[in-house]
Amino acid sequence: MTERDGTLDGVHRRNLSKLLGLVHLDGPLSRARLTTLTGLNRSTVAALAGELVDLGLVVERAPDPTNRVGRPSPVIAADPRVLALAVNPEVDAVTIAAVALDGSVARRERVEVDHLLAPDEVAALVAATLERWRSSHLQSSRFLAVGLAVPGLVRASDGMVRLAPHLGWADAPIRTLVEQATQLPVTVGNDASLGAVAEHLFGAGRDVDDLVYLNGGASGIGGGIVLGGRLVGGAGGYAGEFGQNRPGIALTADRRADGGVLEDEVSRARLLEVAGLTTADEPTLAAALADSIRPGVAQELARQRRILATALANAVNALNPSLVVLGGFLATVADSDLAALEAEVAEQAMPAAFEQLAIRTAALGEDRLMIGAAEAAFSSLLADPLAGLPIGPVHEQR
Repeated sequence: MTERDGTLDGVHRRNLSKLLGLVHLDGPLSRARLTTLTGLNRSTVAALAGELVDLGLVVERAPDPTNRVGRPSPVIAADPRVLALAVNPEVDAVTIAAVALDGSVARRERVEVDHLLAPDEVAALVAATLERWRSSHLQSSRFLAVGLAVPGLVRASDGMVRLAPHLGWADAPIRTLVEQATQLPVTVGNDASLGAVAEHLFGAGRDVDDLVYLNGGASGIGGGIVLGGRLVGGAGGYAGEFGQNRPGIALTADRRADGGVLEDEVSRARLLEVAGLTTADEPTLAAALADSIRPGVAQELARQRRILATALANAVNALNPSLVVLGGFLATVADSDLAALEAEVAEQAMPAAFEQLAIRTAALGEDRLMIGAAEAAFSSLLADPLAGLPIGPVHEQR
C-alpha cells in the first residue's frame, strides 16, 4: 500500500490526522462540528471517526442534551486512556507524568534525588515507574511513547543531548537508553522549547503566532521562540538559550556574578536561599516567597525582576513578539510585581516593538513541561495515526 501524498491512501491518512488533531487540540467535538471544520462530508467524517475508534484513539459518545431541532450529532473525543510518558530530569528531582491524548495529566510524580543522575539512572527510573503504573494506577491505559524535556542542548536530528551542564551530561544518548529500557519510541527535546510549544498550543500563548517563552528551573533559564506559528529551532535545534546571554546590569549593586550570564543573576537557587529553603517544587517556592517575612525576600525579587526586564527588552527588540510568557520561578519573579516588570521592559524596549506586547505567566503551571514533552511524544501519531501507532495489538494494555 503506497503512502504517497497524491494517492487515495495519502488523502485518507491526512484526513485521519486532521480529525485526530482537532479533537486533540480543541477537545470533544460533535460530528457536525468536525464536518464544518474539515470541509468533509458527513459520511466521510463518520467513517473516519469510526476508524479512529477502532484504532483505540478516540471515543464516541452520545450527544449532549440539546433543544435544537433535528437529530443531535454524536461527540468525538480523544481517548483519555491513550497516554504518553513525560519526563523532566533536573538537578534536584526527576518529574514523571502520564499525559493523555486529551491533554489531561493522569498521573504525576516528582522523585527527589540526592545526586546528579546519570543518563542510565534516569532510564532505569523511567522504566521502573512505567512498569509500576502499568500494573497499578494505569493498568487500563495504553502508553504509546515517551517524551523527555531535558534542560540542555538537544540535537534535533537524533535527540542526542550534546550538553546539559547542570546535569553533568555531555553527548548523552538518553533517547537510546530510554527506548531500550521502556521498549517504547522516545522523543527528546529541550525543556524550555517544549514548554513554549505547550503554552502556544494549550496555554497562555494559544492562538498567538509570535511569542517568546522563558522557562526558569533548577538548572537555570532556557527559552523557546515561536514565530509565524512555528517553533524556531535553529541550525542544530539549539535556539532559545536566553539563559546564556549576558544582560546589561545598570546598577552595580545588583550584580552577583562577575561576568555572569542571565541564569547566574536571575536564579532559583538565590530565591531558595532568601526563602530559607534547600529544595522545593514550584508551588512551594512561590508560596514561601509570597508569605515570607524574612528580610531580603522583596529586595531579591526586585533585583531579579530588574535584570530579567533587561533580558526581556533585548528579546523584544530582536524578535518583536506580541507575547512573552514566563514559566517556573520566572513566573514567581514576574508575579511579585507584574506592573513593575512591564514598566521596566517598556523603558528599555523600542516603543514600536513594545506597544503591542503582552507579558503573561505560564497558564499551564507545573504541567507545562509535561504537556510539551507529551506533545513531542505524540507528534508521529498525530501526523499519521496509522504509521504512528506502535507495533502490536491495539488494545493489548486494556
